[in-house]
Amino acid sequence: MNAILFTIILIPLIEIYLFIEIGGKIGAFYTISLIFITAFVGIFYARYEGFNTLKSGVGQIMRNELPIYEIISGAALAFAALLLIIPGFATDLVGFLIIFPLTRKLIFKKFSTQYSKEKKLNEDFIEGESEDIDDKK
Repeated sequence: MNAILFTIILIPLIEIYLFIEIGGKIGAFYTISLIFITAFVGIFYARYEGFNTLKSGVGQIMRNELPIYEIISGAALAFAALLLIIPGFATDLVGFLIIFPLTRKLIFKKFSTQYSKEKKLNEDFIEGESEDIDDKK
């Protein structure tokens, strides 16, 4: 709970700081223009990548395969689009990192290896009961 509250407070502070710094260097008009441009370009590219992911998922369904990567990728693209709609430079940077397929695969790979390591620790143990049977009876 404390981490969520800390994040809710920290993200706007970072965004306000970046607005002040960038606005002081390039001016208020260009800062606002840059925010709108990144939002429009990001939404357009998120839509493009979303259609590519959908097309790939439909292709896998046609081959009777489960499109797990495409489902996760679609959810990540929706989250990235949300980050791009929110005004700010830090959220735009994270949104663009999630939208690009190369960085998205790297992020997924990092999380999947982390969870597979945790799963391997639990796979070493087999629970069960045993009973001795005497063949002489």
